[in-house]
Amino acid sequence: MTPAGRRIVAAAEELFYNRGITAVGVDLIAEHSGVTKRTLYNQFGSKDQLVAAYLTERDQRWRSLVRAAVDAGDTPTEAVTAPFEALRTWSETHTRGCAFINALAELPDPSHPAHGIAANQKLWLLNLFRELAATAGCSHPATLATQLFVLHEGAVATQPLSLDTLPETTALARALARAGLPPRS
Repeated sequence: MTPAGRRIVAAAEELFYNRGITAVGVDLIAEHSGVTKRTLYNQFGSKDQLVAAYLTERDQRWRSLVRAAVDAGDTPTEAVTAPFEALRTWSETHTRGCAFINALAELPDPSHPAHGIAANQKLWLLNLFRELAATAGCSHPATLATQLFVLHEGAVATQPLSLDTLPETTALARALARAGLPPRS
């Protein structure tokens, strides 16, 4: 991506996340990124493709953070619940809830290029929980994965309410993981 393209995506991310995808036009994004609309369209072709690029960039950062948290886990419980630790770090700078949930609400048409990116991000997290639970030896990895996924998404969804549900959610996730994993020998 060119430097102008990176500036456009950075401006789009800030504006889309804080104001909403449908509320932000390309004129505002061009203004905030210091480029012309022509440059924006030359880089991305359309607003829809720019939304897809924004979500793709955000998804890559999120996945990297989660993978680092998984790698840092010393016990099976820590590894299985690592996405909650990643969420704690992520939430320090992202306080308006989940950009992917917001995108799915604003872009309900499955044919929109960004819709698939947002939906796949959620499926990736569910599958990651399942994979982590299976690797840790959980007897019912799909059940534990679904429970952890729902808890994680609930913590994300309550973020904008300033309820600080993450500590309790993380504790519950750890308890579920401990209950579903074989005892350590």
